Amino acid sequence: MVQLEDGIQSAEGIAALAAAGVIRTAAPFADDQVQPASLDLRLGARAWRVRASFLPGRTRDVAACLDKLKLHEIDLRQGAVLETGCVYIAELQEGLALPPDLAASANPKSSTGRIDVFTRVITDQAREFDMVEAGYAGPLFAEISPRTFPVLVRSGSRLSQMRFRRGAVRLDDAALARLHAATPLVDAANPSFQGGVAVSVDLSGFDGLIGYRAKRHTGLVDVDRPRSYPASEFWEPLRADGSGTLILDPGQFYILASKEAVQVPPDFAAEMVPFDPLVGEFRVHYAGFFDPGFGHAEAGGTGARAVLEVRSRDVPFMLEDGQIVGRLVYERMAQRPAALYGSAAGSNYQAQGLKLSKHFV
Repeated sequence: MVQLEDGIQSAEGIAALAAAGVIRTAAPFADDQVQPASLDLRLGARAWRVRASFLPGRTRDVAACLDKLKLHEIDLRQGAVLETGCVYIAELQEGLALPPDLAASANPKSSTGRIDVFTRVITDQAREFDMVEAGYAGPLFAEISPRTFPVLVRSGSRLSQMRFRRGAVRLDDAALARLHAATPLVDAANPSFQGGVAVSVDLSGFDGLIGYRAKRHTGLVDVDRPRSYPASEFWEPLRADGSGTLILDPGQFYILASKEAVQVPPDFAAEMVPFDPLVGEFRVHYAGFFDPGFGHAEAGGTGARAVLEVRSRDVPFMLEDGQIVGRLVYERMAQRPAALYGSAAGSNYQAQGLKLSKHFV
């Protein structure tokens, strides 16, 4: 069995876990599948359209739930269109046999969140989405629900990513403040440390643009085709009008950016967590992982904005420039990865400002 240290496992640790059989794969890893602090998860051969989302709970496998809820089976080997407003369950090519001291968590990839595809990982006997308990042994599945654009996926498409965690390694607020004093995490003059580092929205404008609002009734997006779609066919640019405000329409999807430039030092990983819903009826940032080196000068970042995927819930809501919309929590790495985000990892979003997903030009 591979020897593990406390922390988020690096790319090298993930490779060792796979070699030891802790991560089980239907096919060898692709060359760029392992990121500095996470593993991309690949869709398998089959998916099912289901009547409703579900959690299996302590007594059931995913297969038993599918028997009750599936409407039809979909062959992903030749590609398939997933329609908006529908819920699908897809098998993944990766499975796990975790030791009792290693847990895992999942999140949508950045490009997945930026095209408003709601996806989360489930396991047999799961009581939570995207969380894999220490010691779990079994298959992995992805729940997928495109919200704005229909998408074309196939076996091997990567919508989610997974981290592997040993021990309690999240920094508390005092530790965050000390780390920020040594290596600035955000470029705010007086950052707030309360359950993470506060991140606010920038509505002052990036060359006159404050964000994008997704169009309705567009063509489909092939998730495996970067730089293939004219942005103008899918997005409406939102111009700065000097008010420093934006009213979110219910049911609409927006791409905005943080006011703060963010840095993740090489020995840490970060994650965006939802902000307190009591301060506003909106959701920010489906895709929450920030790898070591994101925005960091050592990896060519020199500060990068966090892109915010925003959706209002039930009522119109007015965002204001500088309003806190999320918090970044930081965790210690078990090892510093040999390749930082943006240096040799094939990243699309290092040194980003306000930026759509890699699919658009």
